[in-house]
Amino acid sequence: MKVKTTKYGYLNATGALRYTMTNDYLFRMVLQRDKDTLINLICALLHLKRCQVKECNIANPIEPGMTIDGKEYQLDIVVVLNTDVIVNLEMQVINYENWPMRSLSYLCRRFDNISRGKDYLTASTVYQIGFLDFTLFEEHPEFFAKYQLRNARDNFLYTDKFNLFVVELNNTEIATKEDVDNNIVAWAKLFKAKTWEEIKMITKENPSMNSTAEAIYKSTADYVIAEQCRIREDNIAHEKIQAEQLKNLKKELATTKEERDTATKEIQTLSSTISDQAAIIAQLQAELAKYKRN
Repeated sequence: MKVKTTKYGYLNATGALRYTMTNDYLFRMVLQRDKDTLINLICALLHLKRCQVKECNIANPIEPGMTIDGKEYQLDIVVVLNTDVIVNLEMQVINYENWPMRSLSYLCRRFDNISRGKDYLTASTVYQIGFLDFTLFEEHPEFFAKYQLRNARDNFLYTDKFNLFVVELNNTEIATKEDVDNNIVAWAKLFKAKTWEEIKMITKENPSMNSTAEAIYKSTADYVIAEQCRIREDNIAHEKIQAEQLKNLKKELATTKEERDTATKEIQTLSSTISDQAAIIAQLQAELAKYKRN
């Protein structure tokens, strides 16, 4: 009797994943371990064909399983594409309510890449791409948002070298047809998948993601990598508690300020009313006195 075998070990896996790709350590390890994943993801995001990618290298690789010190913690992935394009990828699951300024800071640092003595025209095209496990702007939810420098009046593009993209993993239901056709929705679902059954459904429809699923399988089975993923999960849980406490504190302070401002306005209104009443009383008293004299 022949035993059915497959080159992909993940196809034999069942049940819940130990860690999902929203774990930023696993996210980095998978993209670093499997170059096909890195290239396919970037092609989807930048709407490129695979043949357009001549070179694709991670400029800041880390040793698998290496402990990330809290003070030096940085798991964004800096990719150099075709020698003159820089793509900075980052997974962010906690909303510190500072992502607009934080991502802009990252983008500016990468854009400031001109070698001394070189012309400004030699600046590399830069993309800052954040995968967020929350909605960035509650009043303006969007699955895949692209921000660039444009004229405020007529939307004329200032330059195509300065790009800030945001993928909101929780908003796949409002993705555009273009997002679906470019497999960005499939990537978001893969990153959020919690079971091997979900993974298999996604790869069945997107065979090019087989190597990604296999990289997830091998990375989570690697003890030293899994241990760092566990540490990150613990840190993330702690950071979420801190973020919630900070959010509640800000809300409490805002409420207190609002109540104080309201009370101040009421006092001012009351004072104004009392002043008006006093003036009317004084006027009536003066008229009464005049009447008595006559």
